[in-house]
Amino acid sequence: MGIGAVLSSIIAIVIALALVLGMAWGVIWLLKKVQDRQLAAGAGGEDAQPIRFLRSMPLGQRERVVLIEARGETMLVGVTAGSITLLARWPGGTPLPAEATLRSL
Repeated sequence: MGIGAVLSSIIAIVIALALVLGMAWGVIWLLKKVQDRQLAAGAGGEDAQPIRFLRSMPLGQRERVVLIEARGETMLVGVTAGSITLLARWPGGTPLPAEATLRSL
């Protein structure tokens, strides 16, 4: 077997791998879009506001404090391996206190 045959086989394998990875990425992207659209429709239509992740601060190996926004409210939640706890809540339009912005991130 000549060097040309080996080189062409390697190129064919690389092209096939790139094609498969590109198709997998496209399917995952499409599924995410369909799932987001279905979740929005189930939550009250296209005008429903999704949950937005704002910031996170780790407190330990499995514990963290997370700042999220859902339906116009900003919430500070504590997340551990066994539970999620609401720590503070700010209604929509209310500015967050300076200590709640997690500037140390």
